Amino acid sequence: MKTGDALRRAQAYGIDLVEISPTAKPPLCRIMDYGKYKYDQEKKKKEQKKHQVQTKLKEVKFRVNVGDHDYETKMRNLRKFIEHGDRVKVSLMFRGRENAHRELGFEVIQRVCKDTDDITTVDQVPRLQGRFVSAILVPKKAKK
Repeated sequence: MKTGDALRRAQAYGIDLVEISPTAKPPLCRIMDYGKYKYDQEKKKKEQKKHQVQTKLKEVKFRVNVGDHDYETKMRNLRKFIEHGDRVKVSLMFRGRENAHRELGFEVIQRVCKDTDDITTVDQVPRLQGRFVSAILVPKKAKK
């Protein structure tokens, strides 16, 4: 139908004439309440946001000469973060003379990666960034 006729019909109903597809030949329009349509779209968007899961990046810091008990405590926290579905950044900072023995830091990070191998995948391999060695671990996908 012609645009003028459609516009008159929409005004008679007291609602809007909305152009749906302007590139079509002829352009496609619909008679609808545009305010209600926008409201419904916002409501759908909020509902989708409510159901999506936000993954966070948690960080667990280690030391080169970490004690066994401290290591176990940090590993327990790391496992809790992974089971919750978060990504974990494992970092280790060198201080003073520890810089001379950086291989010890890499060994600690490798040990963490090996000990959590059953529930994590290494997303970013351990690499040196200034005085820090860091790696990022992500939860393994659940098997269906």
